[in-house]
Amino acid sequence: MPKKQIVGRDEWLDRLPARDKKLHAMYSSVADCITADQSIMTVPVDDHMVHRGDAVFESFKCLDGSIYNLEDHLARMERSCAMVGIELPVGRDEMADVIVQTVRAGGRPDALVRLLVSRGQGTMGVNPYDCFHAEFYVVVYELQHTNIDTLPDGVSVGLSKLPIKPGIFAQVKTCNYLPNVLMKKEAVDMGVDFTVSLDENRHLAEGATENIGIVTRGKELFMPPPERVLAGTTAKRAMEFAKQLKAERVLTNAEFRPINLGAVRSAAEVHVYGTTPNITPVTVFDGSPVGNGTPGPIAQRLFEMLKDEMVPDSSRLTKVFD
Repeated sequence: MPKKQIVGRDEWLDRLPARDKKLHAMYSSVADCITADQSIMTVPVDDHMVHRGDAVFESFKCLDGSIYNLEDHLARMERSCAMVGIELPVGRDEMADVIVQTVRAGGRPDALVRLLVSRGQGTMGVNPYDCFHAEFYVVVYELQHTNIDTLPDGVSVGLSKLPIKPGIFAQVKTCNYLPNVLMKKEAVDMGVDFTVSLDENRHLAEGATENIGIVTRGKELFMPPPERVLAGTTAKRAMEFAKQLKAERVLTNAEFRPINLGAVRSAAEVHVYGTTPNITPVTVFDGSPVGNGTPGPIAQRLFEMLKDEMVPDSSRLTKVFD
């Protein structure tokens, strides 16, 4: 093998391959600035996020120039930081302002946004107290599916063989996402859209990056309790909508409760909830049709209620572009 060259900063950057990574803009608190140059969108190798997964994150979207549900995402990020003992590097208002500036620098009114808050740099070891201080990064990148006009036709879900995350690891949105990556690999290998994990009692848990819920034939909507799954912001809104439908007597019940496999297999509807899928009906579960194999009326109602929150004058939108 030929001897590798030792180069300086400029030649190192010149040698980086020119690839279109679909990244629009990035802010780094390490440099305290924003760039739209993909070749320098980097994180220090000694940041605890890189080699230990010691960080938390949030993903949200900008649609038609406005960020949806930003406050809920920032609140969950703050809770995640508190649960793992990471001190917020800046206040939530300042962080929101940086997010808006970074999305604007990306120049796309439709984009996904990743907010990462790390323990920081300073050590290649495991001791978190050797890190200098917390850092945060904002990455704005391609949103492939922007259509929120019509309910999706339906997706297929298989059962995961991967074990459910225990306790705190299920409730905190950390950057240690290897189980989630393997669940997505599992779904692709199985030829389904998503897989969903089960807990030790064979109760429904969650997908790789999605929550799941059912509607029984008695018009009850159930989602798994948040103690063993990540409390998704979209699932939270869907449950709040479901409680409205209960008040309107469209549903007879709406609550978080354990869901066994038998209940899923006999459900009238199964739904997937998430930042990217929004509210998507499941039409095939573990190889069998759900209900009559077509999207159900409750999925349609929840989807319409979510869509109504994404109109320009909604209080749940943070405007980025004029």
